[in-house]
Amino acid sequence: MADSGRSGEKIFQGIPVSPGVCRGRILIVGRPQDEIPKIHIEADEVGCQVQRLEQALIDTRHEINEVQKQVSKALGAEEASIFDAHLLVLDDPTFMDEVNRYISQERVTAEYAFQHVADKYIRTLSGIEDEYLRERAADMRDVTSRILNNLTGADHLDLRHLKDSAIIVSHDLSPSVTAHLDRTKVLGFATDIGSKTSHTAILARSMQLPAIVGLQNASRELVTGQYALLDGYNGLVITNPSDQTLFEYGQLARRQVSIEEKLQEVRDKPAVALDGTRIIVSANIEQPADSESVKASGSEGVGLFRTEYLFINRETLPTEDEQVEAYRSVAAALKPQPVIIRTLDLGGDKFLAHLKVPNEMNPFLGWRAIRFCLVEKDIFCAQIRAILRASAEGNVKMMYPMISGLDELKKANALVEQCKNELRRKGQPFDENIDIGAMIEVPSAVLAADGLAKHVKFFSIGTNDLIQYSLAVDRLNEKIAHLYEPTHPGIVRLLKMTVDAGHRAGIWVGVCGEMAGDPVFTPLLLGMGVDELSMAPANVGRVKFLIRRMKMSEARELADFALESDSSTDILARCDTYVRKIAPGLFEDSRPG
Repeated sequence: MADSGRSGEKIFQGIPVSPGVCRGRILIVGRPQDEIPKIHIEADEVGCQVQRLEQALIDTRHEINEVQKQVSKALGAEEASIFDAHLLVLDDPTFMDEVNRYISQERVTAEYAFQHVADKYIRTLSGIEDEYLRERAADMRDVTSRILNNLTGADHLDLRHLKDSAIIVSHDLSPSVTAHLDRTKVLGFATDIGSKTSHTAILARSMQLPAIVGLQNASRELVTGQYALLDGYNGLVITNPSDQTLFEYGQLARRQVSIEEKLQEVRDKPAVALDGTRIIVSANIEQPADSESVKASGSEGVGLFRTEYLFINRETLPTEDEQVEAYRSVAAALKPQPVIIRTLDLGGDKFLAHLKVPNEMNPFLGWRAIRFCLVEKDIFCAQIRAILRASAEGNVKMMYPMISGLDELKKANALVEQCKNELRRKGQPFDENIDIGAMIEVPSAVLAADGLAKHVKFFSIGTNDLIQYSLAVDRLNEKIAHLYEPTHPGIVRLLKMTVDAGHRAGIWVGVCGEMAGDPVFTPLLLGMGVDELSMAPANVGRVKFLIRRMKMSEARELADFALESDSSTDILARCDTYVRKIAPGLFEDSRPG
């Protein structure tokens, strides 16, 4: 939506999805797919059309796999997993059978049949109320465009080699196009459609490109060559910005630079509160290449290595030796800092492509994580042996996901002892005293924490799942997402119970969920006695900055208030007020002026 501004400037309001401000010339790209003409064929040509479609699917799969590999290398395995949804479209037998049936019954070309059926699916997904499912229509549009381009010989939109710097404006940018943006020339981008949960938005944040979606008709109202300012903090595109607007945004840019400079000052300093209390601040990673970002962030090792990303997006299981190399490379790169490797958390929405897994009504409550591993013992033991072999580096720890009770923990520990014996017989070195921990992610684990703590060396609280399971809230469901409350009094008490149980048994307790990386919750968690916080490397600087301005006595007062409060809103407000008081520079206003 456009509004008139100062001195002829025009303002388009959208949805901010990736922070930052840029200015430059606009480049309009990405015209909608042209309508495919309906061309009838003879009966004996049907087979040829079906073959053309099959070849287009093969070519498209190859392209998507290549994009996925490049994204994994550049941005990490988690971002690359976005393209799993695209591959699923190609593997959907119902969808492809309908296309083949339409070719045969209507006797039309493969491209016309494919576009006809795909458009029907896209319209259905786009009309669903659930925002997450609506965004899957964007995945189908991306795959549809690629397949049609391969059928018709049309060129793909390619923004990898731009001549000049530009702000990209498009009706939509598919994830595969976004992943290939030339970051030396693309200043930022804006689209007519999309939401904060779209894969394109996720990639923009990973690439640290200012981005806006939901601008409605901007791609039709704006013109290539126009000078504009894109504000990724507030969701604005401003054409012909006035001198006053540029001045105000210049001030905003200076404030943001000032914040980054402050964060750089503490990067290599320990996270020590004003009273001398030392807190460990670690990083979460998905693959070996992420060790570089761990070092650059100033974090103290790895608090969570999500190993499932070594297993998915491939046709075969990684060998034990492959796993050893992956784990050992991280441990060696980060010595002497600790590296905590989580065993497989497959299941829910992450399964091996070649594994036959039955459909489940509630996969996140089903056969996943430690439950999967205790059944698939060959897979689990190969990973345990690999972690143990990597532990010869001297700084490796291991932890199990989604432990719900003592029986699971004892079975997992017994398998570790079995694997240790196998390695001893083979003469393969490993750390005999490797620390083993358990993730606390379900309410039953909290209630059983006193018993669990006797059999591990540490707890790591996965707040994402603990909150979701405790409050019965699917945080991807927009109708109830507001009920996902980290400061819910019940959650606060579960966290405190876990910390106290760990400390009674003489073990340390960390947090590796999203709460750990949000500075607003840092004093609350530390006030309850949490010993370690592990987060995305990008969040380490802000959390360390805040810790170094905290008094633990005040943090404990905040925690006491939270434990006595019956209102999640009051707890959140108290947390917010406190962090803004002790570190106002960390929460500079992102508005211009």
